[in-house]
Amino acid sequence: MITLGKFNKLKVISQDHLGFILNDDENVAVFLPKMEAPADIKIDDEISVFVYSDADHDFIATTREPFIQLNEFGCLRVKSVNDFGAFLDWGIPKDLFLPYAEQRSKMSASQRHIVYLYFDERSGRLAASAKIHKFINPNPTDIKIGQEVELLIGDRSDLGQSVIVNNQYKGLVFENEIFKFTRKGDKTKGFVKFIREDGKLDILLEPIGFAKIEGSEQVILDYLKKHNGFAEFNDESDPDDIKYEFQMSKKSFKKAIGILFKKRLIKIEKDGIHLVQP
Repeated sequence: MITLGKFNKLKVISQDHLGFILNDDENVAVFLPKMEAPADIKIDDEISVFVYSDADHDFIATTREPFIQLNEFGCLRVKSVNDFGAFLDWGIPKDLFLPYAEQRSKMSASQRHIVYLYFDERSGRLAASAKIHKFINPNPTDIKIGQEVELLIGDRSDLGQSVIVNNQYKGLVFENEIFKFTRKGDKTKGFVKFIREDGKLDILLEPIGFAKIEGSEQVILDYLKKHNGFAEFNDESDPDDIKYEFQMSKKSFKKAIGILFKKRLIKIEKDGIHLVQP
């Protein structure tokens, strides 16, 4: 059975000057345009293709990797808008439609929005929604404090950086705990700090506890090795300077240099930190 919005493994059964006809086990036909096909494709090959539909509801295939697949969150750029909705670039030839009713606010060309790709039962087509709260799972029963998770970076506010966690849950990195540069649409790792009663997650961009200090130690050592064994920083340095150079909090920095000092890997002097040469 063919699944729209996903990659499907299909068999090549025929071709003409326009492209190829592919079939699944139920003999459902899918058209693969010639310009979208591999150069060495031939009859009876089985290939993996992403399947979507055109304006006539006919199935179309591509070998391109879309920016977002069915039941996924992603950050997409608006290409154009009209009275019915917005059209988004999702990395394949046909733009993705986001209905006007699924907009949280008025959209304009070139803006980037966090959206969710769903199958619209009424129209029988794939569509996007910017009302992502409708698709958030409020019960993170498989999540534990300290767990490493996958993040999609969302919008930033005075409170902090919103994130989608493991393509299911809503999370937040508080402003005073953001120690590295991120932008909307980035995908990165994070760590669960706290699970709230409403199912929302407090997230850190660094590991919790000693693992974080170990990571911070390596960052400082790498910095020293790249700067001739010296860093003009110590535990009296400005927190913002530390955050800019090392992408960590001053608290993490102080703990890390303390551990490095005890391991006799660095010397801490008035002018800064010196790498102890072996």
